[in-house]
Formats: sequence, structure tokens, C-alpha cells
Amino acid sequence: MGATFSWPVRVYWEDTDAGGIVFYANYLKFFERSRTEWLRSLGVEQQRLRETTGGIFVVAETTIRYHRSARLDDELIVTASLIEAGRASMIIGQQVLLKTEQEGQAPILLCEGSIRIGWVDAASLQPRRIPAAILDSLKT
Repeated sequence: MGATFSWPVRVYWEDTDAGGIVFYANYLKFFERSRTEWLRSLGVEQQRLRETTGGIFVVAETTIRYHRSARLDDELIVTASLIEAGRASMIIGQQVLLKTEQEGQAPILLCEGSIRIGWVDAASLQPRRIPAAILDSLKT
């Protein structure tokens, strides 16, 4: 539906287990950072939205498939792209790719998933319609 956004991530000690392999739950953190930066690149700053609209995005559902492990010091590319947008939620497709050393070689898929985020009133956490201005900026 929308263009694919990419965000670079380096794997640090804090991301790994004792064997130097990225702990599986940290892929969700990588996804979160990429989604936040994707929204920011579209002019959607979440703190400002909360202050001006009283609403926030919350994760409602995740689906993740792991293909290969990332390791300490790997350079990753984390993507985000809009798959579907509804009135109160949207689905974002995401991938974690290993940046390759050889020029011309495509990045290697490590992990992929989809995240459904919903728009809620920040005080009550009750579902609300996503403001039209946000939806318009996501579809460009």
C-alpha cells in the first residue's frame, strides 16, 4: 500500500544472549524503533500527537517469523510499510534484514512480521478513530 521505510540498526551486547545471538524478543524492539522513525519521517510525532489530540497508538497484535539469527556487531536494516489502514487500526509489515558486505548482494532476510496498532484515547485507553490527517500522511 505504501512505500517501504528502512532504518539501520547495529547489534550491541545488550541485544544478545550469552552466545552473542540476538535475543528473540529484541526483534520487537527493532520493529518498534523502525515504526517510530517511519512515522516521524512522515511528520507524525507521537508525543506531539498525544499532546494535541489526546490519542496514542498501541500494539494490538503481532505475528513474527524467524528465519535466521542476527549476531553481535551485525548491521541490520529494519523496514516498515503500511499494509492496511482502517478507521481505528492499521497493519504494518516489517522485516529485519542483514546488511551484506559484498556490493550488489541483496540483504538477507532474518525476521519478518506484521504488527497491528490501534488508536486509543490516552487517558481511558478506549479505541478511537485515527485522525484523518494521520491516515492521509501514511498513504503518501
